[in-house]
Amino acid sequence: MTIDPIERWSLVFSAGAVATSLVVASPTFAISVAVGAALEAVNFRSLRRSAQLLFSGEIAGQRMWSAVYAVRFVLLAIGIVGAVYFGANVIGLALGLSLVVPATILEAWRTRPPVNENAPALEPDDPSWDRWNAWLVREEEEIEGSEGENL
Repeated sequence: MTIDPIERWSLVFSAGAVATSLVVASPTFAISVAVGAALEAVNFRSLRRSAQLLFSGEIAGQRMWSAVYAVRFVLLAIGIVGAVYFGANVIGLALGLSLVVPATILEAWRTRPPVNENAPALEPDDPSWDRWNAWLVREEEEIEGSEGENL
């Protein structure tokens, strides 16, 4: 069984969070963090696997993907409700569920593409920057009668 680097970092963060919460907070809080981390690990692994199946063509069509997606979230909701029902600390549970986010950010940062210093780029004072719309990721078109001003 292979484990994705994001899952590996998530396990590291989860173990650290459980150990820290065991020292700093109560055992109930630490168990809640562990339960949240376990639910998050299963949910993320399922999401990753279903995305691989979708992109490889093994899951055909949007309906099957939506069905798998819905089943995964229903099972996650049942796990969360069950944990809260049995006395899990809600904050610890939420903390455990959210530990995949810093793991994903860290792995994305570690595997970022190298910066190409020789890539073509505009000079900082080039007037084209004034016409560039970062939200649309393209240059804005000039409107007639605006005398060179873009709206």
